[in-house]
Amino acid sequence: MSTTVKARPAALMLTPAAEARIAALMAKAPEGAIGVKLSTPRRGCSGLAYSVDYVSEAAAFDERIETPGGLFFVDGASVLYLVGSTMDWQEDDFTAGFVFNNPNAKGACGCGESFTV
Repeated sequence: MSTTVKARPAALMLTPAAEARIAALMAKAPEGAIGVKLSTPRRGCSGLAYSVDYVSEAAAFDERIETPGGLFFVDGASVLYLVGSTMDWQEDDFTAGFVFNNPNAKGACGCGESFTV
């Protein structure tokens, strides 16, 4: 009897613009960086914030997503807050940054820097 293991969907989806931004970040990454990592540290008025940083090693429980431009990791402790989310990169004349559509967020602070689940 053989057992088939079904691939689990990624913790979050990346838009083509987000993947392109990850590729741009990895093209100028500091020496030793293996990818870019998303985490949700506790900070801000609402409790949790999105943080994207270079990483030099993968942690045991990190979610690993392969993109055309490099590896993207989701912090293992943050996956619970991010399941089903979409990460996009948006630029206009005044701002540029990653934008998150997170169905788990129950509220956000007025400045948009933090959220609560």
